[in-house]
Amino acid sequence: MIVLVINAGSSSVKLTCFDSEGFRVLAKGLVERVGQDGTTLHLWASGQATLCRPIQVTDIRRAVELLLARLVDPEEGVLSSLAQIGAVGHRVVHGGDSVTQPVLLNENTTNIIRRWSALAPLHNPHGLAGIEAAELSLPHAVHVVVFDTAFHAKMPPVAYLYPLPRELYERDKIRRYGFHGTSHQYVYLQALEHLPGPPESRRVVTCHLGNGCSMAAITGGRSLDTSMGFTPLEGLMMGTRCGDLDPAIIVYLQERHGITPAQVNDLLNKQSGLAALSGVASGDLRDIVEAMDQGDHHALQALQIFAYRIKKYLGSYAAVLGGLDAVVFTAGIGENSPLIRRLACQGLEFLGIDLDDSLNDAPGKGLREIQAPGAAVKLLVIPTDEELAIAQQTVHLIQPNLNAAGRYAWLTAQ
Repeated sequence: MIVLVINAGSSSVKLTCFDSEGFRVLAKGLVERVGQDGTTLHLWASGQATLCRPIQVTDIRRAVELLLARLVDPEEGVLSSLAQIGAVGHRVVHGGDSVTQPVLLNENTTNIIRRWSALAPLHNPHGLAGIEAAELSLPHAVHVVVFDTAFHAKMPPVAYLYPLPRELYERDKIRRYGFHGTSHQYVYLQALEHLPGPPESRRVVTCHLGNGCSMAAITGGRSLDTSMGFTPLEGLMMGTRCGDLDPAIIVYLQERHGITPAQVNDLLNKQSGLAALSGVASGDLRDIVEAMDQGDHHALQALQIFAYRIKKYLGSYAAVLGGLDAVVFTAGIGENSPLIRRLACQGLEFLGIDLDDSLNDAPGKGLREIQAPGAAVKLLVIPTDEELAIAQQTVHLIQPNLNAAGRYAWLTAQ
């Protein structure tokens, strides 16, 4: 069976085509800068770039249609017909507090996406637009929705409730939701395959460190806590997002400088984080490290604060879990920055965290262990693959006995 994964974002659409036997990638497609100048369509087949073409596309629906057309193009495509596609997995950011697993697409599912669009206005409406376009082009396929919030939806109330008047939770659903759930779940399951003992008792902290950053405390197949909250702004310091801060700062700025809610939102989401503290406008860790190497003190301080906050969450999650069996680093920074991994782990030997500098600094791809010999806690670098995770969860939902997606059967039972 051919499985398609569609990730429709605010200005781009990603598409990955899998063979469900072994989940081999047949093709990948991308339309970026949708509705902007410089819109481009990319296609990769069998790992090779086969197409890069400027196009004019003003909306997500049309972008999905063009990508599907390329899949069956006689010269550039990999399929003879769209009828070969048996299932489609759709990534949607926000599913609220009631969806804990992938779900079949139906009227109730689309209502859930619409209901939570107010909390994900840049993502849910575009995700729904991609779904509607795929349904029209692939009416014969089974469509499955995988929500980014689903993995965290079973967090206990002690982790998700804010100390605010209860009516704000009951009326407005103001609570902690968490994000990057598909990534956290995927690398957690990968880690379990490298940990001794029964999987249900393994205590794992996953660190998704990219331009957006979050951490999760996981055991028994459940996320017990995660660093992002009501929105993806809470938690760790990020590329351009502030992470945790005293909310009274907002009131102070409004009273003293008269800034508007829109300006506050822009300040906290786009003008803060690594970019703000380092003075490096891109907020890209590689640029900040380069500035540090050239003697920029602000760049050094930004990196130290970034790693310090990771360390704080590591310690708190060790307490939540009652100890640690593994720490996982994933996403762009987590997978590729030995410096951040080293700074984040320094001084945590009392928790059993002991990094081997030579293993940490050694280049490598795929899953690798970087803890010192004999260390009590495994330190793992695991590349995340959200598209593969969505494909596997899609297949597990519609063919639960298929061995290739079997690890999700264990999760479903927890």
